[in-house]
Amino acid sequence: MMSGRESNTPTRTVGASGSSSTTLRTKQPEPPAFEKGIVGEISAKFGQLVQVIFIKPLRIKIAVEPFNIIKVANFLRDNLGFDHAESVAGTDYPKDNQIEVIYHLGSYSRDDLAGHVLSLATRTNRDDARLPTLINVYKSVEYHERETFEMLGVYFEGHPRNERFLLPEDWADIPPLRKEFRIKGR
Repeated sequence: MMSGRESNTPTRTVGASGSSSTTLRTKQPEPPAFEKGIVGEISAKFGQLVQVIFIKPLRIKIAVEPFNIIKVANFLRDNLGFDHAESVAGTDYPKDNQIEVIYHLGSYSRDDLAGHVLSLATRTNRDDARLPTLINVYKSVEYHERETFEMLGVYFEGHPRNERFLLPEDWADIPPLRKEFRIKGR
């Protein structure tokens, strides 16, 4: 059993011309059992509808298609105890023509989940950035989704207030966290 550290095992390869080189193969540590169990429950329920991005101590990231995010979020809340959204973040990927929105979920109700953050991610097309809101699952996303709407231009369908609250009312430029945004005069 590994002690939580990655071990580097040197391997020597010999090329066709007789030259040799040494490369390091990095063996990934076994995911922590508790987090692996959480992912196992999610996978058992949703199978291929959920993609596991990573499992680390106290951290899990999964990705779903936008049309599955509400049912996955409901399961995480009702069955696994991830009862609140700590934050919502967004990342612009112009080369992929996508924006990723990540909900960071935690638990107040389960002591064994203290300190754990489950990141629930989904992506949308940059040209028509629309996602279903999670406000009916996690009330705490209200201002986080508004900020993502304002700063990245993602419209949350079903959200009662897709409107400005940080930028000036007369803001006429593209959303400022889009990669192509430039401050005028610079």
